[in-house]
Amino acid sequence: MTMNLEAFNRLLLELIGVGLAVFNAKTYEMIVSNPLFAEWFPLPENGPRKLTDIVPAIDPDKLGEKDDRFSTEVEVKVKRRTLTIAVKISLTRTIGPDGSDEEKALLVECNNITKVKELEYMIESYSELVEKNERQLRREKERAENLLLNVMPKAVYEELKDYGVITPTRYDKVSVLMLDFVAFTEMTISSDPTQLVSELNDIFTSFDRIVEQFGCERIKTISDAYMAVSGMPEANPDHAHNIACAAILFRRYIRERNRSSQVSWQCRIGVATGPVIGSMIGVQKYVYDIFGPGVNLAARMEALSDPMEITLCESTADIIGQDFNLENAGEAEVKGFGTQKLFKLPREAEQRSRRDLPNYLH
Repeated sequence: MTMNLEAFNRLLLELIGVGLAVFNAKTYEMIVSNPLFAEWFPLPENGPRKLTDIVPAIDPDKLGEKDDRFSTEVEVKVKRRTLTIAVKISLTRTIGPDGSDEEKALLVECNNITKVKELEYMIESYSELVEKNERQLRREKERAENLLLNVMPKAVYEELKDYGVITPTRYDKVSVLMLDFVAFTEMTISSDPTQLVSELNDIFTSFDRIVEQFGCERIKTISDAYMAVSGMPEANPDHAHNIACAAILFRRYIRERNRSSQVSWQCRIGVATGPVIGSMIGVQKYVYDIFGPGVNLAARMEALSDPMEITLCESTADIIGQDFNLENAGEAEVKGFGTQKLFKLPREAEQRSRRDLPNYLH
């Protein structure tokens, strides 16, 4: 069986999986195409098929000025399905016998890249989903970290994160502050609970900022009670001085707040220095807490304070006696500690400290 070259070329054009067509470079009308091209770009009813109808984005006049090639993508609808077709247009020239351009034509090559586009879309959608999940995980991680940092010092959190456990640790040189509000139980009954809780939240938030300024740590709040510590988990030689400064600002803040608040807050503050043990308590709902003589003595000092007073034990007074003008408050029988000398940090100490204090304490 024999086949001439023209018939072979025609058969090749019909069998190839690429849409091919040739257009006149002057009129942009189609000269010839293979069946696949005709399937994707059928002949219009009102005239010849033009290249600009198939590829509106092309400007054939510019072909040959800087580049003989042009590439783009078009969408066509074939049998109710939308296909994405990659189009490549090349300017071809037929060279005459004298070496001049005899005729110019535009060769159009089309490939169905629908599946490639669908795959790219799936990959892009998956990437966006993974990125979204990663963002959510980061947010959840940050939320969990912030929650943990609210219930334990940062150094303790780092230990928990690195090792999964927290080792109970004894700290010998620590100063503890205990604060509560006078007649808070009666306030909760007689006052608007929403307003009362809102104000208490504002107060404790301000206390948190104050203890942070002095390198102290808020350990916990229970109802109207607030506990802060200095000297742990990071050692600090100025632990007693820092906790005293925080106590001064606590009282000053409450005093200034009462000038504009409908609720008159009266706080009692106790400060003590002594050994404590820090540890994580609980398994599912855990909290970091401190125990020991320093905590118990601070609680006793707070109970012995009058409204808007700061009461210190002798061990704290011995450390900061050179920094503040303390007031000797005599002796008292302290449960668990026997007879103890008490000292007050009067309002005058806020202006008459002998040590350089932050400007807002003067």
